[in-house]
This record gives sequence, C-alpha cells and structure tokens, in this order.
Amino acid sequence: MERQLTFDLPANVRLGPEAFFVSDANAQAYAMVLTPDAWPDGKLALVGPASSGKTHLAKVFAAQSGAQVLQAGKIDPAAPLPEGPLIVENCDRLPARAEEWLFHAHNHLRATRSPLLITGQTPPARWDIALPDLASRLSAATTVTIETPDPPLLTAVLLKQFQDRQLMPTPNATAYLVKHLPRSFAAVHEIVATLDREALAQRRPLNRPFVRAVLDSHRTDAQ
Repeated sequence: MERQLTFDLPANVRLGPEAFFVSDANAQAYAMVLTPDAWPDGKLALVGPASSGKTHLAKVFAAQSGAQVLQAGKIDPAAPLPEGPLIVENCDRLPARAEEWLFHAHNHLRATRSPLLITGQTPPARWDIALPDLASRLSAATTVTIETPDPPLLTAVLLKQFQDRQLMPTPNATAYLVKHLPRSFAAVHEIVATLDREALAQRRPLNRPFVRAVLDSHRTDAQ
C-alpha cells in the first residue's frame, strides 16, 4: 500500500479553563487546585500519571492566580526568588543544582503568604531530594491525586487529543476506542498519535474499521 511521508508536528494543544473536563476521577484535584486559600501551609502537590492533565490544571490555576510557572529541570539556581504564586512542574525530577533555590523559594513564599503548587507523577515523599530541609518541607505538602480515568474522563481526554491534532473520527470510531482502550492517560495519548500518523500515511479516514485495524496492530506490536 502506498504510504505518504509524514512529519511529527506538535499538536495545537488547548490549555484554557474551558477545555478542562471535570469528572469523578479529577474533581477533587480540580476543586483543591482552584482554592489555594484552603491549602494547609500554602502549598499543594498535584500528583498523577503522565498525560493525566496536571499541566492543564496547573495552567488553569496560573490563569486564575497569575502564578509564575517553572519547569523543575529548567530552574536557574541564580534566579531571583518568586514574587507571588509559583508553580513548579515535574518537581519529582528536580535536579540537585536547583534544590537550594527551591528551598529558599519555598520559605519566601511561605513568609509572603503566596501559594506554591508542585506537580509530579508520585507523591513528594517518594522524590529523590538530597537536601533534607527541602525534602521534609515538600513531603509535608498536602497531596491531591488525579485518579485513573473513568469512562467520561477517558472520552473527554480522547476527544481533546483529537481536537488538538485537528482530527475528526467518526462517532463509531470514538465509541470503539472508548470501549477497547486501556483506562490510561498515556494509552490515549499514544494511540491518538499513532492514528494521526497512520491516517496521514495511508490516506485513510478515521472510521471504525480503520481505527480497529490500527488498534489491533498497535496491540500486536506492544506484545
């Protein structure tokens, strides 16, 4: 079968508040993140697997609070301390060179009564933090978890992934995926990327037979 040359272009990801879907699996996280006045000691750890919506929810909080958003791996140890709310994403991968900066930032935020939101795939108590004082402070943060997606959230995430990539599957194709995909955010992200690539390469519409064939092939390759 003739295949068309494809390129891995970034998806046009929408991270506005109106695009965040709330279900039983993330309702508690959504409510907690958007009520910083209720965070004990002014800090909250948002935990969930990859592609679960942590970044999206953090962006919603940033839009509400004006918080500065930092990626843990890109923190400049010489940067000035934050003025106002702070979000540190992927804090479970905080490099050792940034630990002292975050320790002082934490204490500064606490002194100025500004909230600190940290995100990661596991709770802070399990993070590999070498600086004892920072480890104890982060471990003390209240933790809220985005749970395994229920069917409504799985459907919403799937539709958002398609929308971000400007794909239009048939309703039967979407229903088939919701029924047969693992209840995993990562699985949704991976299969939509695969469908995008294969639909372009094979010049095929995203209907149920095509989606089924790609999903079956994807499962075989994974075994």
